[in-house]
Amino acid sequence: MHERSSVGELAERLRQELDRYPVDGKLPSSRSLVERFRVSPVTVSRALAQLSAEGLVVTRPGAGAFRARPRIPAAPDGDTSWQEVALSADGAADLVPRTVDASGVTVCLAVPPPGVLEFNGGYLHPSLQPERAMAAALARAGRRPGAWERPPLEGLPELREWFARGIGGGVTAAEVLVGAGGQTALATSLRALAPPGAPVLVESPTYPGMLALARAAGLRPVPVPVDPDGVRPELLADAFRASGARVFVCQPLFQNPTGAVLAPDRRAEVLRIARAAGAFVIEDDFVRRLVHTDAGPLPRPLAADDVDGVVVHVGSLTKATSPSFRVGALAARGPVLERLRAIQVVDTFFVSRPLQEAALELVGSPAWPRHLRALSAELTARRTAMTTGLRLRLPELALPHVPSGGYHLWLRLPDGTDEAALTAAALRAGVALTPGRPYFSAEPPAPHVRLSFAAVSGTADISEGLRRLRTACDEIL
Repeated sequence: MHERSSVGELAERLRQELDRYPVDGKLPSSRSLVERFRVSPVTVSRALAQLSAEGLVVTRPGAGAFRARPRIPAAPDGDTSWQEVALSADGAADLVPRTVDASGVTVCLAVPPPGVLEFNGGYLHPSLQPERAMAAALARAGRRPGAWERPPLEGLPELREWFARGIGGGVTAAEVLVGAGGQTALATSLRALAPPGAPVLVESPTYPGMLALARAAGLRPVPVPVDPDGVRPELLADAFRASGARVFVCQPLFQNPTGAVLAPDRRAEVLRIARAAGAFVIEDDFVRRLVHTDAGPLPRPLAADDVDGVVVHVGSLTKATSPSFRVGALAARGPVLERLRAIQVVDTFFVSRPLQEAALELVGSPAWPRHLRALSAELTARRTAMTTGLRLRLPELALPHVPSGGYHLWLRLPDGTDEAALTAAALRAGVALTPGRPYFSAEPPAPHVRLSFAAVSGTADISEGLRRLRTACDEIL
C-alpha cells in the first residue's frame, strides 16, 4: 500500500478509537500498533505525529502516546464588518520616499570578525539549536511521499492547525497562513493594512527590522512609549487621535529591546483603543518559545482574546530553532485574511513544502519539548550570568528591567555617552554590541545598548565579553 495512504488510514483508525481511552490515558505502544495493523514503525510514527499536530494525542519521551485533553470550545464569532471601513479608508496622505536603511537589521545579522564575541546576535548559538532534531526531521520529511510536490498556497493543513492551537482562543487553521518567517509576515501585514504615506504606530523603542520594513513600504512610523508593563494605553489613544493611524505594531511578550510584558490590565485596553479607532493591531509574538524557567505562566497571545478581527498575529519557529529554519505564521479573521493571503502569494508563492514537512516532523517529535526545556534552562543560566556580571563589573550601566524570556538585555548608558564611540571601542576590545539608536523612530530619550546572551557559546564567553566591555567603557566613559 502507498505509504501516504497507510499513514492516513492508520491515523483515521486511531482517531475512531480515541474514545476508548480516558483523557491522559495511554495508547497502545508503537510495537503493538505495528503488529496489530501490519504496518511499518515509520508509518506508526507518522500517524501519531499527525494526531499530535491535530492536538488529539500527546507524546511523552520514554513513556509513549496519550490521549490529549479536549480543546477549549471556540469563542463565539465576533463582528468583523468594521474592517470594510478600515480597509477602504486609505485617504490621500502624502507619499513618503520608500528609502531602506538596513543598518539596524544588519548589525544583528552580520557575522563578527574572528575572535570577536557576539553580544549583538539575534539568533541562537549553534550549541543551543536543536541541530540533530532538525536534521532528523528534515531527513524524515524528505522521504515523505509527495514531499516535493507543490503545497497548498496557505500552507499544509496540519501545520496551520498546529500554529492555530498554539495561538488558542478559538483561532482555527482556516485563519492561519504559513509564511517564510516572522520578517516576511511583518512585511506582508504592513503592506496589507496601510497605504504608502500612511502613519503606523510603533512601540518606542522597538525592533529596527520592523522600522526598516515600514519605511521601505513608504509608511511613517509614529512612536508610542513603553514602560516595564508594555505600551502605555493613554499614550496609544493619544497617538491614534493625533495621527489618524489605522495600524499599531507591538510585541506584547518579552518586547524587543526592553523585554517588557504587556500587563494584564493593559491587554483589553489596547484592543479596545484600537477597535475604537477602527485600527488593526499587528502582534509580533516572536519569542514565545524562548521563555525562562522563572517566568511563570505566560499570557495568551492578544489574538486569543480578540473576536472582532482587530489583531493580525505573527508567529515563527525561527527564534527557537535556527536562523535558517524560516517557517512562521500569519493569523487573522475577517476580510483582511484574503488581502494578506493575496499579498503573500504574489510575493513568495508559498513556503517550501519540504521545510513545512520538516516543521511538522520537528514539532510533533518527542525531541521538540525536550529542546524547549533545555533551551529554557540554558537561557536562564545565561541571563543570570550576564546580569550578575554587569552588576559586579559595570555598575554604571543601568539595567531597569530583567526579563523572564527572550535572549537579550536593554541597558541605559550614562547621560552624554556616545553610543557609536562605545560600540567602536567595544569592537576594538573584541566584543560586538548593538547600539540603541536604531531602536527609536524619533529622537531617543537617552543612550542605550542591547546585549544578547544567546549568540555566544556559553557563560564563559559572557564573562569574557563583559571583561572586554569593561575595557571599552574605561576608554569611553
